[in-house]
Formats: sequence, C-alpha cells, structure tokens
Amino acid sequence: MTDFLLELRSEEIPARMQAGARENLAKLFTAELAKAGLSAGEIVTYAGPRRLALIARGLPAATEAVSEEVKGPRASAPPQALEGFLRKTGLTREQLTERDGVLFAITKKPGRATAEVLAEAIPAIVRAFPWPKSMRWGAESASTESMRWVRPLHAIVALFGGEVVPFDIAGITSGNTTRGHRFHAPAEIVLTGADAYVEQLRAAKVLVDQDERAAIIRARASALAAEAGLELVEDEGLVAENAGLTEWPVPLLGRFDEAYLDVPPEVIQLTARVNQKYFVCRSADGKLANAFVCTANIEATDGGAKIVEGNGKVLAARLSDARFFYETDLKTKLDDLRPKLEKIVFHEKLGTVADKVERVAKLARWLVEEGIVTESPSRRREGLGEGSATGDVAGGEVPPPSPPVNGGGELADLAERAAYLAKADLVTGMVGEFPELQGLMGGYYAAAQGEDPRVAEAVRDHYKPVGQGDDVPTAPVTVAVALADKLDTLVSFFGIDERPTGSKDPFALRRAALGLIGLILDNSLRCSDYDLFYQAVGNSEIGIGTVVAGGYFHDFIIDRLKVQQRSNGVRHDVIDAVVLPGSESEFGGERDLVRLLARVRALQAFVTTDDGTNLLAGYKRAANILKKEGVEGDQSWTAPTYTLEPAEADLIAALDAAEPKAAQAVKAEDFEAAMAALASLRAPIDRFFDDVTVNDADPAKRTARLALLARVRAAVHTVADFSRIEG
Repeated sequence: MTDFLLELRSEEIPARMQAGARENLAKLFTAELAKAGLSAGEIVTYAGPRRLALIARGLPAATEAVSEEVKGPRASAPPQALEGFLRKTGLTREQLTERDGVLFAITKKPGRATAEVLAEAIPAIVRAFPWPKSMRWGAESASTESMRWVRPLHAIVALFGGEVVPFDIAGITSGNTTRGHRFHAPAEIVLTGADAYVEQLRAAKVLVDQDERAAIIRARASALAAEAGLELVEDEGLVAENAGLTEWPVPLLGRFDEAYLDVPPEVIQLTARVNQKYFVCRSADGKLANAFVCTANIEATDGGAKIVEGNGKVLAARLSDARFFYETDLKTKLDDLRPKLEKIVFHEKLGTVADKVERVAKLARWLVEEGIVTESPSRRREGLGEGSATGDVAGGEVPPPSPPVNGGGELADLAERAAYLAKADLVTGMVGEFPELQGLMGGYYAAAQGEDPRVAEAVRDHYKPVGQGDDVPTAPVTVAVALADKLDTLVSFFGIDERPTGSKDPFALRRAALGLIGLILDNSLRCSDYDLFYQAVGNSEIGIGTVVAGGYFHDFIIDRLKVQQRSNGVRHDVIDAVVLPGSESEFGGERDLVRLLARVRALQAFVTTDDGTNLLAGYKRAANILKKEGVEGDQSWTAPTYTLEPAEADLIAALDAAEPKAAQAVKAEDFEAAMAALASLRAPIDRFFDDVTVNDADPAKRTARLALLARVRAAVHTVADFSRIEG
C-alpha cells in the first residue's frame, strides 16, 4: 500500500472558506477514486492561507480487474433489438451470455495503475471545485472556459509514494516542489512524500495542520493574558480565523489607552474582533481591560515590539472612531430618532420599521393587560422550571394561568414605552457601523438618557433569544416586548404568504418561532397560540386569511417545538398525540404550550412504563376493532340489560372509577394523576380481551361490547390521542 500527497498552493485563501474547502476536497477525491474502484484507508486534509493539501493513506498500486455486466434483450427478441444491443456493446452474438432466456454482455476491464487514475482524477477535482467565490486570472481569463480558483493557483504537488503523478492543469504542471514561509523560508523545497510532508513544512516555518495552529494561538494567547494578570476573553471563532490567516502564528500582547474604556465593552470587543481580528482581555473584577492580543505571522527579531506598536496604533484609531460614534449618538434622544424609522422599509408589503414599532407596542401592552405577562415572580416548578424548554422530561402539575388584568398599570406603560424605543438605535451611528450591536446600544442609550431601568433592559434584550443556547429573557417588560416583536414578525410574514420553504428562510421565521417558544416555556406564560395569532392579526391592517394562516401558524409553532424538544429526547409522536385531534377522537388538540409540554412529558413518561405499554396495546386493539366495525365518533353509553360476564363487569366498574378521576385531573392540569387514572384500566382491558367475545352471535351483546370499547377509547382520548403514538 502507498500514500498519496496532493498540495494545491495559491495566493491567500480566505479563512472563512478553508474548513469547507477541506471537506469538499476529501469528498471529491473519495468520489473520483470510487469511480475507478479505489478507496483509501485514511484521508487527511489540511488548509491554510496559502495551501490546500490532502494525504490519502493505504492506496493500492493498481486497481483490480473488474467485470461489467449489461442486460440485453431476451434471446427470443426480434433481430432488430439484438442488432441494436450488439452495436451498443461492440460484441458479436457469440460473445453474449444467456441466462434464463435473457442475453447479457459481460466485458472484463483490466486493472489500471493507481497513478494513472490519480492523473485523471486530480484535474477533474480542481476544475469542479465548489468555492463559494472564485476567480480567473492571467491572459487566459479572457475566456469563460478558463479555469477558476479561489485565488490564482501557483503550483501543484502530486506524489504517489515518492514519484510525481504527472498531469497539467491550465498550464500548471504537477511536481514535487513547494515553498515554505514567505519571509522565514521562501526558498523552494523538494518534497519526498506524504510521510515527511508535515515535518518538511514545519522546518520551513509552515504549520500545515490547522488544528495545531489553533491550539498554539489558544494556549499562547491565554498564557500572555495570565502573565499580565488578566484573563483572555475566549472566542473560538476568532481562534479559527487567526489560524486561517497565519502559517506560523505568534500571539503578542499589547495595550491601548485606558481612556477608551469609557466606551461600552461590547463596542471595544467588536471593534477589536471585526476590524483587527484581536482578542480582548478582562481583569480580575471581570471588567474589560485595556489589553489586546494580536496574532503575528512571523517571529520578529525584536520579540514583536514593532508589530505590537503598529497594531496598537491601528486599534487606537478604530477605538477613536467608535468613541466618536458613541458620544455623538448620546447627544440625541431615542425619542427624537423615532421619526427616522419612517424612512426605513421593513418590507414593501408590511410598511416601515415605524409601522412595525406601532404594532409591537400594541401587542406588548396587550400581553400585559391580558395577564399573560405579569410582574409576579416566575411561576416555574420542577420539571417545567428553569430552562423548561431545555430541561429533562418530567410530568406533573403546571403553574396556573394568571387571571386577566384590566388596564395593566405601570407594567403595561413600561412595556409600551420600551417597544416604542426598541428599534430607535437602528438609525444611530454606532449601529450603522456595527449592525451586530442593535438593541445593545439602544439599551445603553436608554439608560444614559434616564429611562426606567426596566425599559432600558427591554430595549437591550428584546431581540433575545436569537439562537440556540442564547439567554431567554425573564424580566417582565423585556418578555412582553421580545414576545410581541417575534409574534408580529411571524404573523405579518405569514399574512403576506412569505413562509419558509425547504432550506430557504430569508426572514428568519424559524428562528423567530423558536424564540417565541423559548419565551413562553421558560417564563411559563399561559396563553393560547390562537389568541396570540388573532390579536396580532387585529393589530395589523394586512389582509390575512385568518383561518388558513392561523392553522399554518399553529402547525409552524408545533413543528418548531418538535425540533426544539428533539434534543431533550421528547418524541414527536407523543407531541402529535397531544397536539393533533384524531379523526376518531373527542380530544380537540392543545393550544397552550406550557400545558402542552406538561401533557407531553407526563404522557412520554407513562407510555414507557409497563402499564403504559400494555394500555397502549389494549387501546390500539380496541381502536382497530372499532375501525373495522365502522364505529366512529361518540357512542351513547347505556348499561347492558343482559347478564354481564365478570371481565365485562370489571371493565365497566374500572371505567366508572377512572373516567371522573382522569377528567378531574386534566381539568386541574395534573397530568401525572390523569395517567395514573388511565393506568387503572390496564388490567381490566387485558382481562376483557382474554375472557370476552366482542363479536358475539347475540346482536345485543355485540352492540353493547362495541359501545364499551368506544367508551374505553373516549376515556383515553380525554388525555391524548393514543392512535398517534408509535409502538
């Protein structure tokens, strides 16, 4: 077995494209070899600013001879069909093989040297490479047929064992030479093969392994901060980016003027990160320090002093700009900025950002006035408690809904005020420079201008939660504004028929739905999703087909809930059993997400027990009999007049006891108790099927027993539609 080395050396490859390039190179290489019947024992890829490399280990010297079989016409087929098949295969009638009256063309392909396969595969890979952005260069670029690459391609190394695999791509001939670090070791290097590749480049001050570069940056940056009595603010994205920008990373610590610490720390960190790719540090008290860590690409003879000095000057200029934006923004009240929102189009069919603000303010006030969002402490409980959207599966009671509140008082006023100010920072200089700071800067400006702290907090955090793992607001004013903002976005876009399709979600509606779910569950907000939808529709002047859009809204929210809960081990079929009304069920579906999740958790816990498994089996047996007999919908129950069999009487008695208990428990939202009541039916149902003939010859007995099974079905449906549960 022999190893193969491929290196594609070019001008600088953007750091953000390197990980994808490695993945695509391995995928394309594997696919090309598979066409020839080859596979490598291991494939390793490397990417850096000036090279993309692949090592394939354990390749055979040649491919094996293979037989190809092509099915032809039947032996009794007309002569024309046979002649056409012979022309296609290039064989004679005598060379065909007949099996079971069918003719086959069997040809043997001799094995090929692996180097020959590679010589054909690599040019195909290079020409088909899917860079997100690519370019043409040189005199050949005048033709649209010329090769494209992310940046001008300079050289290709292709070594099978120690031998060059010869081929030519757009005038670049494969060879065995590369170059090391542009400054430390610019001379040509003759590579000997895959085994020595990494160490030969290391000797030339190039670390080809991106993971090794990242580890060096991570460790040295943290050590430099610790040596200065500080702590590095960790940023894995920045580690990866610096690893993609350097071949020989050398982290260096520098300082900037303490006066800039008057600027919000998030602004300083973003300025350093986005503009300069620097890490920032915090002091022992947790506050941002006037220190940064940059990553050089050389080992400077002065220890990096000049590099640090130059980078410090550039950062100072950036921070000076940021401070100018900040101080200028503070001179204008957020209230005075609101008219400018009338000039920003939210969507051509949905009006301006100012129009959205009006809608959100009304919704935020309504959420408080209806008692959905209250000042009361969190009504969480164990199992639906902290992080209910991400907690373990559990059952139990749910917190009671808050009673309607007339007027809403101060909280409603604060929620409305925060909503009116929430988008004002979109027209500030700072957010214009750094869009990532929207909301955050508004919070700083609101606090500086004397707004109620609860309003400033709501302005700051109303976009949350933005993504998976983001903090979910719990402050009532913030919750009201954040929920109203996401609700308006969802309903407005559904109203104009702009809905996610497949992988396309241009308006981030899936993210908005997940945020809405997180706010409701983590804060135990008791409300119907239909009530939310119709209130949002009422706030809008958009013509919305409410029945259709409302149904889609509900389905969309439940679909996102399934996605969110999947990582917690919550089964989608159990959610369906609680959410969806069955065709044979009296159960109408659940609209309160807090109560829905309590039902789901209790149900999932129950169906995994022996009682639950057996009850499910008994239910499905009953449902199948009823379906076969065409017994649908509600059935009036009348006690039979004939002499009951013992198992029949036992089941009726069990239902008499279980039905009111289950109904009362559901009404009290104690779903564990409801499941316990249903569990009492397990043994009587089993005995009934063992001892009683449902389809008795006596029509009266048959009718009564089918009605009894319908009563069993209806009793189970008071909790959930068990027909949707798998198993």
